[in-house]
Amino acid sequence: MWELLITLIAGLTALGFAAYTAIKLEKIEVKNARMKEISEAIQEGAKAFLNREYQTLIWYVIIVAVILGALSIWTDILSLSPVAFVLGAFTSALAGNVGMRIATASNAKAAEASSDSMSKGLSVAFSGGTVMGMSVVGLGTLGLILMYVTARFGAGYSLENATSVLYSFGFGASSIALFARVGGGIYTKAADVGADLVGKVEEGIPEDDPRNPAVIADNVGDNVGDVAGMGADLFESYVDSIIATMALGAITIKIAGMNFTDYAVALPLFIASIGIFSSIIGAFVVHLNRGANVYATLNKGLIVSSVVMAILSAAAVYVLMDTLDPFWAILSGLGAGIVIGLSTEYYTSEQKPPAQRIAEASQSGAATNIIEGLSNGMMSTWIPVLSVATAMYIAYEVADIYGIALSAVGMLSTLGYSLATDAYGPVADNAAGVAEMAGAGHEVRERCEALDAVGNTTASMGKGFAIGSAAITALALISVYATTSGLTDADLSLNKPRVMIGIFIGALMPFLFSAMAMGAVGRTAEKIVTEVRRQFREITGLMEGKAKPDYKSCIAISTEGAIHEMMLPALLTILVPIVIGILLGKAALGGLLAGAISTGFLMALFLANAGGSWDNAKKYIESGHLGGKGTPVHAAAVVGDTVGDPCKDTAGPSLNILIKLMSIVALVFIPLF
Repeated sequence: MWELLITLIAGLTALGFAAYTAIKLEKIEVKNARMKEISEAIQEGAKAFLNREYQTLIWYVIIVAVILGALSIWTDILSLSPVAFVLGAFTSALAGNVGMRIATASNAKAAEASSDSMSKGLSVAFSGGTVMGMSVVGLGTLGLILMYVTARFGAGYSLENATSVLYSFGFGASSIALFARVGGGIYTKAADVGADLVGKVEEGIPEDDPRNPAVIADNVGDNVGDVAGMGADLFESYVDSIIATMALGAITIKIAGMNFTDYAVALPLFIASIGIFSSIIGAFVVHLNRGANVYATLNKGLIVSSVVMAILSAAAVYVLMDTLDPFWAILSGLGAGIVIGLSTEYYTSEQKPPAQRIAEASQSGAATNIIEGLSNGMMSTWIPVLSVATAMYIAYEVADIYGIALSAVGMLSTLGYSLATDAYGPVADNAAGVAEMAGAGHEVRERCEALDAVGNTTASMGKGFAIGSAAITALALISVYATTSGLTDADLSLNKPRVMIGIFIGALMPFLFSAMAMGAVGRTAEKIVTEVRRQFREITGLMEGKAKPDYKSCIAISTEGAIHEMMLPALLTILVPIVIGILLGKAALGGLLAGAISTGFLMALFLANAGGSWDNAKKYIESGHLGGKGTPVHAAAVVGDTVGDPCKDTAGPSLNILIKLMSIVALVFIPLF
């Protein structure tokens, strides 16, 4: 029990640190009245979208909870499953909502702080991200502890049944994450594409110019997609990795010839606890000294938290298991995460050759920019794939399939810190936008843009981190599914036609899903483009700055488009595994899950990195290279960036949820098959 108590303390500490940081941010006063006004408009738009989204999703949660309740009576699904599902959905939504509220309140504060120095601007923007990071890990660990303890000791379930209840918790978390990612991604990228194509390309006005009717919708989108959506996304990545490891610990673990089942279940929670304390230590070292590099400063915190995590987890594993074998599995995941992050930085940063080559390709037009970006995105997959494969190999050798699940926990162990650097990006982006719209001056805008450029890279790294962990976690979940459903190696043989059918359909799923998500962005963006063009054409004095645009119309278009379009791709992800399991059986469903991982992992990496490199190629030009803003080269790069927008912020990051959610659905509904 003592290890569970430590996890409880760690979760409360994370939420306490988030609250402490939020209170500090609340005390920062925004003196610029125009900045305050713009920030409040963004906050109102973001809250309105989330309220509308939750009004839709509450019906989904109720319907699924009722279905799970009926199945618990009709089959042997545990009676706590509906409660676990609702709790998982609630905490997932809450994690994203809390982070978004703090982020939208921090953008003007970061812009205000940047008027004093870049160091103060970084501190405020990072603090805004820290609230998100700590809220996610705090709510994740507390939710899991509450559900596990209730099942194990309150309801008196066996160890295996208590961990099985957590599948429904993961189902709830993953469902909300997918809806939030897809819905938020459609909103943010439709508004962004519409604002850029008409404002920057057709009208030649700057980014975040207050004359652009879509500018507020664009800034709102940064928060509902890149903060609320991302928070729910990484919340489910975090809890699913822990759930998979706990389940394997309850089912199969035997290390060094001895049975450590009880501690094997508790170990991932204990490692998550250590990660929380390590992340807090890393957050304290983030301070930008004079002349220091912003990215290096953020990296310093990641290195510190990772080193502390490695040292403490080695001690914890030895105390619990009396062997260091599981530690090497954890370390392999932690190391793979760092390698993926560095690889993502190389392929997406505007300071590295790949993004610069895309910028140079823009000199001959948008087509060559897009071709170079596609090539870069495809090439960027090889290091993450080899890193994950290496981590899996090491983890399996030292601790069997349980070790593979542990490596995913290791990769996400410092999520409290890495998510803080990820969420920092949208805060810095909004700060730059608020500074531009408020006319805060060239120096403030320049500082905010410098913070934003680093934020683009950290956001790309966060996506790579989540995608890599998703592949490992999904493999662990498939192992849990195969064991729980009684499938043998012979049942899953490639000589079985049904297994191959499942693999083909599974491999198809990421393509169908991405097509739907990107098509939704395109359709909604078309409406935004039409509306922005109409306002520039019909509102007298708008271009001269003598009249105000109708911001609310673009916000309404983005909201309606996102809510309407998010349902089909999300429901497809949930229903297809159930249909395949019922019609073709458990072995075919196992093939489906394997096929989805194989293409989903690669597609997610390709889309996220291609989109990130297109974005930073544009920013490289905007910083004064190759002629700078307002040139044909810049216009070509903007077109490339708009192609990349739905890749990196809608389809790409949603795929890592897809491959885990399909596995979780398979586990929850096993009795139907």
